[in-house]
Amino acid sequence: MDDCWNCENEARVDDLPVRERVLLTEHWRVAHAFDTAVPGWLVMVPRRHVLALDELPEAALAEMGVLQGRLTAALRLVVGARKTYVMQFSEAPGFAHLHVHLVPRMPDPPDERKGPGILGWLGVGDELRVPDDVQDLFAERIQAALN
Repeated sequence: MDDCWNCENEARVDDLPVRERVLLTEHWRVAHAFDTAVPGWLVMVPRRHVLALDELPEAALAEMGVLQGRLTAALRLVVGARKTYVMQFSEAPGFAHLHVHLVPRMPDPPDERKGPGILGWLGVGDELRVPDDVQDLFAERIQAALN
């Protein structure tokens, strides 16, 4: 697909850094969000190009729920999340490919960062962004927790 970040990454999945392939299954690739201030903010991406949930095969839909549970458990261990927020918009230019955000909800976030306010920690500048090497470190720790 032209101008599809997720399809471009899928085409070179074997060469991606660990932060872009936290977990690979038949239907899903899990990545660490690249423009967030929250360590452990994950994005679940279907491995085939779809724009909406109803375009996924039933096996991918079933696996999505299981993965959300397993990833939430891993985020509890790795980053101390109390629970996770799950969101799906897929609206930004170049990012229409369905993707589901799985965001660790820490024990004591500021009130303005609870619920939908968590989005204030996405699309941050370089000074707040989790650095690539730290994303890789968290990706490796999440992989270990999943195993």
